[in-house]
Amino acid sequence: MTRRPRIALSVCLGELEVKSFALLSVLSVSLMATGAAFAQQQYTFQNPALPVEDRISNVLSLMTLQEKIDLLGMSLNVKRLGIHAQGSVPTIPGSGGQFEGLHGVAVGGPANWGRRSPGVPGDHGGTSTIATTQFPQPVGLGESWDPALVRKAAAEEGKEVRYIFQSYDRGGLIVRAPNADLARDPRWGRSEESYGEDPFLTGTMATAYVEGLQGGDPRYWLSISLLKHFMANSNEDNRAGTSSNFDSTLLHEYYAAPFRMAIEQGGANALMVSYNAVNGIPMTASPLLKSLVIKEWGFNGLVDTDRNALTYMVTRHKYYPDMEHSVAGAIHAGVNQFLNQYVPAIHDALRDKLITEADIDQDLRGVFRVLIRAGLLDPPSDVPYTQIKSGAVPEPWDSPEVKDLVLRLTQESIVLLKNAPAGGRRPLLPLDVSKLKSIAVLGPRANEVDGDFYGGTPPFAITPLQGIKDEAGSRVDVRYSADHDQGIALAKASDIAILLVGNQPTCGERFGLCTDPSEGKEAIDRKQINLNPEQEQLVQDVYAANPRTIVVLVSGFPYTIDWAEQHVPAIVHMAHGSEEEGRALADVLFGNYNPGGRLVVTWPQSMSQLPPMMDYNLRDGRTYMYAKEKPLYPFGYGLSYTTFKYSKMKVSSNTLPENGEVTVSVDVTNTGHRTGDEVVQMYVQQDGHDLDSAKEKLKGFQRVPLQQRETRAVSFRLPAKGLASWDDAKHGWAIEPGKVRVMIGSSSADIKGEKSITVIHAASSR
Repeated sequence: MTRRPRIALSVCLGELEVKSFALLSVLSVSLMATGAAFAQQQYTFQNPALPVEDRISNVLSLMTLQEKIDLLGMSLNVKRLGIHAQGSVPTIPGSGGQFEGLHGVAVGGPANWGRRSPGVPGDHGGTSTIATTQFPQPVGLGESWDPALVRKAAAEEGKEVRYIFQSYDRGGLIVRAPNADLARDPRWGRSEESYGEDPFLTGTMATAYVEGLQGGDPRYWLSISLLKHFMANSNEDNRAGTSSNFDSTLLHEYYAAPFRMAIEQGGANALMVSYNAVNGIPMTASPLLKSLVIKEWGFNGLVDTDRNALTYMVTRHKYYPDMEHSVAGAIHAGVNQFLNQYVPAIHDALRDKLITEADIDQDLRGVFRVLIRAGLLDPPSDVPYTQIKSGAVPEPWDSPEVKDLVLRLTQESIVLLKNAPAGGRRPLLPLDVSKLKSIAVLGPRANEVDGDFYGGTPPFAITPLQGIKDEAGSRVDVRYSADHDQGIALAKASDIAILLVGNQPTCGERFGLCTDPSEGKEAIDRKQINLNPEQEQLVQDVYAANPRTIVVLVSGFPYTIDWAEQHVPAIVHMAHGSEEEGRALADVLFGNYNPGGRLVVTWPQSMSQLPPMMDYNLRDGRTYMYAKEKPLYPFGYGLSYTTFKYSKMKVSSNTLPENGEVTVSVDVTNTGHRTGDEVVQMYVQQDGHDLDSAKEKLKGFQRVPLQQRETRAVSFRLPAKGLASWDDAKHGWAIEPGKVRVMIGSSSADIKGEKSITVIHAASSR
């Protein structure tokens, strides 16, 4: 039976008038394309057969100084030369040609991206909402531990970006995603935007997202991935004027590592720099942009400021005396796109010879490299993606295949935190619907699919309540209440209580305001990491009324749910944002899907386990690598409805030359009675270096589906270069000889086997 999608109470779809003008949009885009094709016969830069740098030199030689200044943020279109790289609707500086897209294209959503009409203070351009596919928040994508599936999700987003730009002449092809920042502290207000606390996991997921957005064509990108926010940007309070301070080892091995992976391995060539300073220098003017990103990583593309960062270098950081010096500093650092009012300051800096037109030309080369790779200066007939345009039936977000992809990824993102016997019986989950007559569905997250500031508007959204009702069927009485007292009564009168608690991603308040200290969002860090008193009391009261209680924590953050862990028999975690939230959750609760998600951050037992928020030195007790006390839940943790056995761990060689690699393998057996996924994780510990060395570091992982009683050999490549550490004296990477413990396990705290290998210099292997 095909289920009809239900609309979530918290998602407004009242402005979906886009289809009504689709035909008109097709006509305008067709005329635009025809004009562009005609213009392509006029100029050298429009010849795709020529070398890229020659084409860029030509287009720069044809542009006026004002056109170049405008290209730095006012508009990516140069109408006189037939360049159309962003939608025709005017935008505020720096927004041209860009979409937000951390877990789906955002043309609407709680932040009204691309929806408000021009001229409204703080607007983001555009006139109407467009419904787009919405996947789980990035923390949920990370909890899938499935980069191949995340790559498919990003590819769908890239397709929808193309579709919107080419069908409706809205936005452009630049997508502000992924977020490669690291969630080093659970108080960080934007934790939901990160794939986790580990640089290897986050870098792997960011690389997959970049690859998906940009597509597999060897010549043209599907869309343009704009990595953000470079770097060490994981505090919100006073973020526009704070400095993240740490040594060069942490810079290269931790904070910069996911960005390096996404650029070197994923091919990202667009980057947004962060508000904060690093070791006293604002990132918007940091020499690291040229010395590290460009010179060492080979990046040569688009570099974007964050919004108003130019102003903040003057008003918050006090790094420059005025806007004229601020914009000059950014230009010299390599910035070529400004999300700021910048034009008067550019003219002043040119007048006073703080910058030259040649400086602007040099920076703009990066913008054109990206535009050319996206096919925006080429004949449409040469670009394979120009066929993605209006007239598709169904539209991309309405495709059954896309809905299946969202459902699967949402299922994979769900983490089972606890599943203990209740009342002397078997574990409470999965539920057997044939043995239930009534279910109480309770709590503030039960009948909502909550959007966040960087999400869009989905074409439909299934709430947990609706998903449970659909799965339970008409024979089970599903009762709902968000009221505390009524909920307690329903719990007492029902066979099972399912209680949904957690954060509201926007705090239910305007930007910059969050009155609940346990919640956070952009611009606001959390002041507490426990559930707020009302939700904590609700958990305890529902459990007292019915010991057969399941707590579902829907959140972008870790919580110190120690009371629930001690008492409640079953606990599940999932992220916000997916249009299939309710269906995926119901599939897990009723056993249609065996949960295999794993945590991507350490969940502490209390806030006393955390160093001060602005302490960016991980060695003081942050992340699973340096934590000094036992957490509530460790990094990589997650349960299943089945059990797994590890055996026969092997390493291909006991020695590892500095220019070689070893293969690490282990047999994993599903010893239970259900099909399930195990996430096999490989960690290393390099002994004998220094007292501050990490306890362990993730160096490989695989999500492995196993039928009941099936055994599969799982193998990992471990190259010596993956063990390299940063050497200040050499100003480069060094592979140190010595013992390395290689560990295989199901989490950072559950190691199933280990072997020791010795790293040797190449000469020693002869």
